[in-house]
Amino acid sequence: MAIGARGKDIMLQFLMEAILISITGGIIGVILGIVSSNVVTLTLSWPTIVSESSVVLSFIVCAVTGIFFGYYPAQKASRLDPIEALRYE
Repeated sequence: MAIGARGKDIMLQFLMEAILISITGGIIGVILGIVSSNVVTLTLSWPTIVSESSVVLSFIVCAVTGIFFGYYPAQKASRLDPIEALRYE
């Protein structure tokens, strides 16, 4: 806001950051899940299956979580007075 950004721009930036962090965590989680599933199959000879629907569902949950928990801080930051924000930075 101090350099001309609107509240809408700041809110969008915060929401995009929250979603990107959530999706990155989802990608890491899916990779670790697939690797763990393969390790269990190879070491213990237990049959494991990772379905495409579970991967898609995990990304949807990650995106919804990012939006849900990113909305309040985004709204708060978009309404913050730039002078006050810079004073405590």
